[in-house]
Amino acid sequence: MRRRTFVKKAIAAAGIAGFPAIVPSKIFAETAPNEKINIAQVGCGRIALDHDLPETIKHDMCRIVAVADLDMDRALNGKKWIEDFYREKTGKSGYVDVRVYQDYREMLQDKSIDAVIISTPDHWHAQPAIEAALAGKDIYLQKPASLTIEEGRQMSDVVREKDRIFQVGSQQRSLDPWPQFRMVCELVRNGAVGDLKHIDVGLGTDPAGEFWPEMRIPENLDYDMWLGSTPKIYYTEKRVHPQKDFSRPGWLRVRQFGAGMITGWGAHHIDTAHWGMGAELTGPIEIEGINAEFPTSGLWNVHGNFEVHAGYASGVTMNISSKHTNGVRFKGTDGWVFVSRGDARVTETDPVANDPDNEALKVSDPKILKTKIGPNDIHLYKSPEQHLNWLNCIRSRKQPVAPVEVAHRSCSACLLFDIAMKVPGKLVWDPDREQFIGNTEANKRLSRTQRYPYGTNYIQNKKASVEAG
Repeated sequence: MRRRTFVKKAIAAAGIAGFPAIVPSKIFAETAPNEKINIAQVGCGRIALDHDLPETIKHDMCRIVAVADLDMDRALNGKKWIEDFYREKTGKSGYVDVRVYQDYREMLQDKSIDAVIISTPDHWHAQPAIEAALAGKDIYLQKPASLTIEEGRQMSDVVREKDRIFQVGSQQRSLDPWPQFRMVCELVRNGAVGDLKHIDVGLGTDPAGEFWPEMRIPENLDYDMWLGSTPKIYYTEKRVHPQKDFSRPGWLRVRQFGAGMITGWGAHHIDTAHWGMGAELTGPIEIEGINAEFPTSGLWNVHGNFEVHAGYASGVTMNISSKHTNGVRFKGTDGWVFVSRGDARVTETDPVANDPDNEALKVSDPKILKTKIGPNDIHLYKSPEQHLNWLNCIRSRKQPVAPVEVAHRSCSACLLFDIAMKVPGKLVWDPDREQFIGNTEANKRLSRTQRYPYGTNYIQNKKASVEAG
């Protein structure tokens, strides 16, 4: 069965009669701003259903009106999930008729949609964010911000040029559910541990996986587009996502689609480290990978145990390693403070450090936590919850707690550490030019070849062509 035929039959079977799989842009007209923020969900997998949708849909200022997923089964499940929520909340079965798309680019043509939540695999972050900004939508993007540093720079530039409200899913910055991160960063910024000298960041690892044979591509999945800008490779379920449930997907452990835990949890903990040291809009100037293990066979091939050293222009040094307890430890001249999520998870299948001593907050001296922060001291951004902060900022047009350049810088530092795992020796980085100094091999890894017609370069070239007339 051809994919387009399958999509039409799937939509009809779900009772969405009369709604076309391909929606011509001419059917949408300009609409006046609605009293509610109309939001579309891009990607209807584990992180969307367990986190992004529940944390957004509960707020009355918004309404989820459309979903898109390259796996049509997941798209239809997303529609049902949203409509069931509204039916239970309002007592009305027809409160909203969620529109369903397999290709999010068709959905972006709908001018009645104000904003999008992008909960897709890592290799599908920067491109849809750029396209959403060009379509005039505000954006909530799951971390990490991009697959490569080049993509992240392109995304940040376009989002800021189009003046979009962009929030990345760095929820450790918000008071709900983990207020300890903001508290610790504010203490450190105000000298509670003395002069900050060093930061240890502990991250987990993923196991390698055995070989999995080629499988028949499910009719509900547009696998070619799912691969996107990355190279063509045979389909096997363990490389993509489960077809029968929403457990942790295999792509998280495949280098073709991401870098593993260094960006997965690193995007959170490195962001916290940057926040505490006041380096949110820059990056390290020196990086060196000391030890890094990579599987030599099998399907899942992201890094295993590793250790990376980094130095910043302020003189602060950082050690990022799987040997440290999962979390962030700030060390100063007058003591140290450690912060983590403890054993908390965002989704049921999140990996957490198997360490009974991994408390959410520890200090070398209890007096550190009693440090008085006066009205003229540094006060960090107060965000109630990451999605709510984004919605509030869509209304106010003020910047959220984790805007696009902050997202890019946190992600780019993680990607630099990943590069250091593979390129030997000390690397010197220019955070202003975003280039390595005197290392051609390392600079080659700032981008990847993109498979046409997907990728940020293709979108950028289209944009330049349109602007040139």
